[in-house]
Amino acid sequence: MAWVTKDSVEQYDHTPEPPKEYTKKEKASNWWHYNKWIVLGSVIAVVAVVWIAHDVIFQVRPDYKIAYVGLSDLPLDTASALETALTAFCDDRNGDGQVVVELSQYNIDFDENSNNTDAYSQMAGVTRLSADLSGSEGPYIFILQDPEGFTAYTGALQYLDGTMPNEDNPETDDWHQMVYHWKDCPVLSGLDLGEYHGLTVMDDQVGPNQDVLADLYIGHRAAFSDEVEEGFAKDQALWEVLSAGAVSTVTEDE
Repeated sequence: MAWVTKDSVEQYDHTPEPPKEYTKKEKASNWWHYNKWIVLGSVIAVVAVVWIAHDVIFQVRPDYKIAYVGLSDLPLDTASALETALTAFCDDRNGDGQVVVELSQYNIDFDENSNNTDAYSQMAGVTRLSADLSGSEGPYIFILQDPEGFTAYTGALQYLDGTMPNEDNPETDDWHQMVYHWKDCPVLSGLDLGEYHGLTVMDDQVGPNQDVLADLYIGHRAAFSDEVEEGFAKDQALWEVLSAGAVSTVTEDE
């Protein structure tokens, strides 16, 4: 068997090959391969900061907050018309050059035996309402579908004569002395609110917005602490305007 061997005197060229010269395109591609996630992360962070800054600087902040508490939201047209109409009675409280009234809506069923309430919607409504009632930013004026349930649950309304209930032991049976019917408030029932086009987003019913509000109740939040005194005083003036001439016809039997 023959073996093939290298000549012992064979010479090897150990000169290293010159480094490869990369084109600008190849260099850019290589850099992007190793740094693309850093760049993308930085872009996302910058966009998030700009978005937050824009929201903080340019966000429209309401001068007044009005609340509606009911089983479901008011029609979109009704809510929008009400916010617009109430600006006529308000001032530019925060000095941003515009008068804005915000209607906050809370979907809550105070009937513990009811089976018609979505649990998640109920939890969200209760959580938001509890948080807002614990702060001093408002709302202070409430439009209510179930004033008896609202009063029993929150104890948050003052009497119509301006006196405060006992915070530690509120008389929940006195709810009828804490609210007006919407239709018993000449200023509110006389607002030109136009029509709604769809009671919900799922239908095409049409009717006067005043009809949606006529059988609801309106009450004013009580001020139980010094923290809410300033907001309470300012909204109290609005309350007096809206309830001017109102004569309560609310009874215990309702």
